[in-house]
Order: sequence, then structure tokens, then C-alpha cells
Amino acid sequence: MNGPAMINFLAAAAPAAAEPPAYLQFLPLVAMAAIFYFLILRPQMRRQKEQQGKIAGLKKGDQVVTGGGLIAKVIKVDEQTVDLELGPNVRVKAVRATIGDVLPPAGSTPAND
Repeated sequence: MNGPAMINFLAAAAPAAAEPPAYLQFLPLVAMAAIFYFLILRPQMRRQKEQQGKIAGLKKGDQVVTGGGLIAKVIKVDEQTVDLELGPNVRVKAVRATIGDVLPPAGSTPAND
């Protein structure tokens, strides 16, 4: 047998390779979407929900950090605004959504101590 005849013989003798199902092509994309959701989106949504809960639970006397980094004491809470005391006789009015964090009371100790 010469070269081209041998190739034709082997090609005819080899079983035809079956194509994989079409859904297997999309499986990596679905896996990447699931990883993206569980590693990025879900934790971010949870943090955002916690932040909204803290802001909704603001009350007089709480100590907060504003979006600009100022630490203040809550004097009065309205529906959309919060009156803050930055120091003795220094009061400002801030939009409630600009509150960055609610600080724990000074007397409490961190959980890991």
C-alpha cells in the first residue's frame, strides 16, 4: 500500500467521532456566571442590606461616621435628614443616605477580644 491509500483506509476504518451536545458549549459560561454571582454580587448585596438596616435603625445618641469621614453624634433623626453634632456647639444637618457607618458604643468591647 502506498501513502495516500493507507490514509484513506485508516480514515474509513476510524469510527466517526460524535459531536458533543450543544449545551456543553454553554456550560463554562454558566459556571462563570455562578462564580461571579456567589463571589461578587451576593456578598455585595448582603453588605448593602446590612448598611440599609443600620441607617434605618438610627436613633438619637448613636455615634456615626459620615460619607466624608466625620465622626458625629446623632442629635435628631428625621425621615430624610439627620442632625449631627460634630463637637461642642457644632451642629450640621446631613442627608440620611450619606451616613457611612454606625459605630458601636464606646463601652463595648470587640467580639474577638
